[in-house]
Amino acid sequence: MLGFVALSSVLILAKLGVASINLPPSLGAPTFQGDWKCFFERPVLSCQNTTAIKDTCCSPTPGGLVLQTQFWDITTGLEVHGQLLPDNSTWTIHGLWPDNCDGSFTQYCDPTRQFDPAPDKGVTPYTGPGVDTFIESFGRYDLLEFMQTYWINQGAPNKNFWAHEFSKHATCFSTYDTACYKPYFNHAEVIDFFDSVIRAYKMFPTGEFLASAGIVPSNMTAYKLADLQNAVKAHTGGIPFFGCTGPTSPNGDGRTILNEAWHFNHVLGTTQHGFFKTIDSTTNSTCTPTGDIRYLQRAPSSVRQA
Repeated sequence: MLGFVALSSVLILAKLGVASINLPPSLGAPTFQGDWKCFFERPVLSCQNTTAIKDTCCSPTPGGLVLQTQFWDITTGLEVHGQLLPDNSTWTIHGLWPDNCDGSFTQYCDPTRQFDPAPDKGVTPYTGPGVDTFIESFGRYDLLEFMQTYWINQGAPNKNFWAHEFSKHATCFSTYDTACYKPYFNHAEVIDFFDSVIRAYKMFPTGEFLASAGIVPSNMTAYKLADLQNAVKAHTGGIPFFGCTGPTSPNGDGRTILNEAWHFNHVLGTTQHGFFKTIDSTTNSTCTPTGDIRYLQRAPSSVRQA
């Protein structure tokens, strides 16, 4: 049953004319005490406000265009070390990104919370304990297990990828500012961000959306971009960004090997616990819009065995 605050949010969505939203897998309680105050604030739909946000802890500001991003990889490069993909159909986590409402973005917004050992050019590499130790310090072995299964890096340890996503993107979300956590426990916002990424990821089972339209990994069958887009839009109400790599199409209008999906959203309330209103991608696909697209099968040696 929806609680009072959740019900209020739904009524506000209806008043705003929002016909379709993605409900969180479970509303739950705030992970940390300081988040309670946002449950009693009138929620704001990001990128739709006409006045300044009063409390940026309660709405992602200015990065109100929230992207839940995923990969379709077929190998990891570290199979010999046991770093494997979850199964033959589940897309893996890339991250959760705070683009500005106009599609621009910032990155690495807080040098004091830079935990990325291999950051982008111009950023000082981090040399301290891995973010996996932050998770362990909170006793969140359930979170760590899920991340090791569904948040998989390419050619480097998973923990490095998680650190990269937090440092580059989470530090630019106003809702993960340390000032939003009262009392604040060291690295609390890191754990909160990882929980939020997983919560959003579960809203968008890309592989299931595609399979419902008969689009499954195959080394023989090719697909069209419009079919991929329509299969997902039927579930979310928004056209996602699909990214491709590999060879360009014969007419040179895009690449042909499917490997990414980005789901674009406005958020009512906090990134941690708000409702996601999915919108059409603001970024043009890198896949060919006219040619054949390959959605390749994973190598058996790269997949966890049941």
